[in-house]
Formats: sequence, structure tokens, C-alpha cells
Amino acid sequence: MRRTRIKFCGMTDGGDVALACELGVDALGFIFATASRRVIAAETARDLVARVPAFVTRVGLFLDAKPEVVRAVLERVDLDCLQFHGSEDAAYCEQFRLPYLKAIAMSGAQDPMASVRAHPNARGFVLDAHVPGGSGGGGVPFDWSRIPAATPASILAGGLSPANVFDAISTVRPWAVDVVSGIESSPGRKSPSLMRHFIHEVRRADDANSAD
Repeated sequence: MRRTRIKFCGMTDGGDVALACELGVDALGFIFATASRRVIAAETARDLVARVPAFVTRVGLFLDAKPEVVRAVLERVDLDCLQFHGSEDAAYCEQFRLPYLKAIAMSGAQDPMASVRAHPNARGFVLDAHVPGGSGGGGVPFDWSRIPAATPASILAGGLSPANVFDAISTVRPWAVDVVSGIESSPGRKSPSLMRHFIHEVRRADDANSAD
């Protein structure tokens, strides 16, 4: 059975990190973009990342940050992967010598595949609604029909929740899904019931797709 990978992003609380790992998420995201309401200090992220067990990927999210800002975080926080949500080109993304993901704004008029071609060494592409000036989709889904079938390692984001992730996976068949506000009780704090429900719906979609 093909298994959709799951990333919970915007982690700020130790209890949320522990529960997410217990529930079996594949990756956790820590936001270092000051435009986000879920921005986390490097010292706090360092303590949370230290609690993440083996085989759960620790992702740091940045938005058009100066290289020295990214390096300062990396000196303090043991991250496995970087995620870039701004206008960063391939040379910028690759200078930190870590695997990286590149976000693609899907709500504009640009060709998504242009970003794919411009970042040939990216490990995956986060397909997000991208509210202007924000670090992500702002809890707003985009038109999933705009996703090119050729998008490699597509990571679907933007407005996902337990209410729509089943339909999202059934429609898009992404490599992974990435959720922030759809599992929160308030910005930066996750809801245990929504976390559990989200994972249940992802697995239900996987089961349904495997029966096709």
C-alpha cells in the first residue's frame, strides 16, 4: 500500500511534539520566519528538536532570510532538512549543505514547473496557497487542479484539515501532506483530537486508494 507521508508544521510546544511523534508523523516543522505567528526562537527549537526520536525528520522553515540568519539557527538547532518559502534560488538553498524543500506558490499565475526546473536538487516541493507576505498558505486551500502531474515529490499544503485531507489525497495523490492551522487550537498550539483525526483521515484515504 502506498503510504502518504505526514508533516506537522509550526511546532512550538513540547507536549505537541511528543504526541505527534507518538502518533507516527514523518516530519515536524519549526518556523524561523518572523512573518509567521508561529515563529520560534532558536533556543526553544533546540530544546524541542532534542526530544524528537530517530526517523522523524526535523525541518526548519525560512522565508527570504539572510544566509547568516540561517547559519545562526543551524549552529544552535540540529535540523535534518531546510524548507524555503520565499524567492530563494537554487544557489542560495544549496549553500547550507542540507537537503531542502522548496515551496511553490500555487495561487498565482506563474507556472509551477518553472520553480521545479529552477531547483533541480530540491528533495521535494511544498505546494501551498501562499498568502502574500506570509510564510505559508494562511489556512486557505488552493485549486488542486492546478498541480502539474509531473511535480516530483509533491508535498501538499495550504488549508488542509481533518475535514478535507481525505479528498485532497484522493484527488492529488501527493507524496506527503503538510498541515499547520488545520490541527491547531490556537496559533502554535496543536489540538490532540485534531492531530489524531487528521492522521486517521490520511490513513483512511491511503486505504481507499489502495483498493482502487
